[in-house]
Amino acid sequence: MNEDLRATREALADSVARFAKSEIAPHATAWDDAGEFPRALYQRAGELGFLGIGYPEALGGTPASLSLKLPVWVALARHGASGGVLASLFSHNIGLPPVIAHGSEAVQREVVPSVLAGEKIAALAITEPGGGSDVAALRTTARREGEHYIVDGEKTFITSGMRADWLTLAVRTEPASRGAGGISMLLVPGDLPGIRRTRLAKMGWQCSDTAQLHFDGVRVPARYLLGAEGAGFRMIMANFNGERFGLAAAALGFAQACLDEALAWARQRQAFGGPLIGHQAVRHKLVDMQMRIASTEAWLESVAAQGDALEAQGIVNAPEWVSQVCLLKNHATQTMQFCADAAVQVLGGMGFMRGTVSERIYREVKVMMIGGGAEEIMKELAARQMGW
Repeated sequence: MNEDLRATREALADSVARFAKSEIAPHATAWDDAGEFPRALYQRAGELGFLGIGYPEALGGTPASLSLKLPVWVALARHGASGGVLASLFSHNIGLPPVIAHGSEAVQREVVPSVLAGEKIAALAITEPGGGSDVAALRTTARREGEHYIVDGEKTFITSGMRADWLTLAVRTEPASRGAGGISMLLVPGDLPGIRRTRLAKMGWQCSDTAQLHFDGVRVPARYLLGAEGAGFRMIMANFNGERFGLAAAALGFAQACLDEALAWARQRQAFGGPLIGHQAVRHKLVDMQMRIASTEAWLESVAAQGDALEAQGIVNAPEWVSQVCLLKNHATQTMQFCADAAVQVLGGMGFMRGTVSERIYREVKVMMIGGGAEEIMKELAARQMGW
């Protein structure tokens, strides 16, 4: 890593950390209790340029490599300490990439700038009630009628689903097709008649508006088709790689947040004649957390550098890189799980109380291990990419 990149990363991470500490962390518990965070937070993040990191300058963004985006995601997770806020505030990071890659210039200009400015919200809608990780089993249909597609079906577990102004929707444009064939991607304005939204209750991510979406004869202008009909499955698979890397980066930040809280507690908490950190059993638990954090951080940096090098060569989604992302996502979320559990144990009774960082992250671990592809799917995909 050259010195210019290192300095830019440090400055950006510092700026993001200040934002997270002042505008997210103090409110996280209250927002969880309320079941949402203020929509104004999108505009604030947009004003500061955080929503646009990694997007074309012509559309209001700031181009950035994986190595530059990595410290941003880690800092937001570590210092904001709320997966619910991150999931919804940055839901455009999974909703917009297909628009950037496959939408027409006119559609990009219509949609992207307002989302990056925090004025509109974008979401990705893939998962269905009967499908889960089996994307090829989706049943939502889009039937072409003149200059419109008529959409019917359901989606579930959709992050930002209640408030999204734009829905990047996976549909089956060939109703008779099976499996990966006949799947397309369609951008759907959220205010069209025939869309019904139902809020879902969750174990964690309380302030993230997760929804089930119902589409009943929704007429979507054909100009919102992304790419060609039938090419949607490849778009979805490519989009998953960025999502999984982002989840791994966030998992590292959340693990660090747990260690930060556990270490501070162990230093100030008095028990058996001295601070907790004076006891070997507690020190060893903290060291075990740091060991896993260090390995995850090193692996993230390596995969980011590898991805940037491949992109510089014009190589996209190389099998060896995809396999590393899958394995890394599992490793990072397991690190988060270990650190959340260890931190709650160090905090003792306080770790069981709402309002502590570790308690919140403990409840959020499982969605990180399932979202973007469950552990079992990640292992199978990694094995296939490695030719096993």
